[in-house]
Parts: sequence; C-alpha cells; structure tokens
Amino acid sequence: MDTDNNGARNNTARASRVRDGVEGAAAEQPVVFVVDDDATVLRSIERLLRVHGHAVRPFASPIAFLRAIDPATPGCVLLDLSLPGSTGLDVQKQLLASGNLQPIVFLSGYGTIRASVQAMKAGAVDFIEKPFEESTLIDTVERAIERDREQRARRMEGDAYTARLELLTPRERQVLRHVIAGRLNKQIAARLGTAEKTIKVHRARVMYKMSVRSVAELTRVADFIGIQPEA
Repeated sequence: MDTDNNGARNNTARASRVRDGVEGAAAEQPVVFVVDDDATVLRSIERLLRVHGHAVRPFASPIAFLRAIDPATPGCVLLDLSLPGSTGLDVQKQLLASGNLQPIVFLSGYGTIRASVQAMKAGAVDFIEKPFEESTLIDTVERAIERDREQRARRMEGDAYTARLELLTPRERQVLRHVIAGRLNKQIAARLGTAEKTIKVHRARVMYKMSVRSVAELTRVADFIGIQPEA
C-alpha cells in the first residue's frame, strides 16, 4: 500500500507540473513568425501586427527562420509560398519533420488551387492571397494563435493522463479496459480468472491512480489517450 501511496503522490506531482506548464504556456505571449523575402511586405506585416499588440519575429530567409524557431514557443507562422531557394511547402514539411507544430498561414501573390490544397492537407490553417485586407490578416492570425493555444492545452492534458496511466500495473491496465467496456466486477473476475474482491481492489486503485471519480470520467480519459475497451 505504501508503494501505491507513493505512486499516487508522484501522480499528483506530475499532474501539478502539467497544470503549471499549461498555465505558463497560456501566460507566455505568443509570437507571430513572419517569413517573406519581399522586404517591403515583411516590414508592412510586422508594423501591422505590432500595432495590434502582437509580438513579431520577421525573417527574409527560410534558413534563418528554421534555425530560430522553437517548438516550445507559442504562436503561429505567416509563411510566404514563394521563397528563394525553396517553397513555403518545403519549409512546412521541414517544420513538421522537426516537431514544430505552430499553425501555419500561407501568404502568396501567386497562389494556385493545387498549392493551397497541398498546404491545407499538410495542416496549414489558412491561405491568404496578396494583396490582402488588413482585417483579414489580423483575424486569421488571431484564429491561428487561438488554435495553437488550444492544441498546446490538449497536448499538455494528454501528457498528464499518460503520466497517470504509467502508474498502473499491467493487471490494473487490463481491469481498466474491462471497466470502460461497461463490465461489472464479477464479469471482469470471470474473464480474468480471479476473485471478484480482487477485481474490486484493482478497480479502486485504477480510479485512484487515474484521479477520476466515475466510470464516465475514466472512459473519457481513456478515449482521450487512445485506450480501447476490452472486447
């Protein structure tokens, strides 16, 4: 039982660290990374975003941008489709390959339907053609930042649930899958070839370690992290 109590304390500590991380990410000001080789356009976008209270990091070169961006930095990317030495789609692929998941909004004066479809399929949140309305750009950037905030919160929440799951023994994980399938203790006991009172103990430990109070809540958490019910 001491081992279980220690596990529960570790679970609580991990969950607390995750909550702190979510709150810290929410408190950190998002950054709009702007990548465009047209110096005039780059300065114009930078000024516009700063006037609306956004932190901006402008880049005229995709190489400099890729060296500078950090996956931990909240925000979004305004990425020109046509860049020297590469395309915006190439840069998008490199970002995804390196684990940078900030939402991308493509900018282009030479956009094509095919390019926009490729960009959206790869995860871009929008595609704006130049020249654009200032209000359109600002609205799109703010939606992208909000999407980034929501995605980061979901990833942190998933990390918290995964940390709790790691505290379960192999038998407790088995019981969890049966519980979210809607089975009673006696049904689980029959399936696992053990006593009903043993399953009752395992079930209580699962609920305790996963920090849930109901089967409905346990089911929601399991679904969130991809745990399937036992068939």
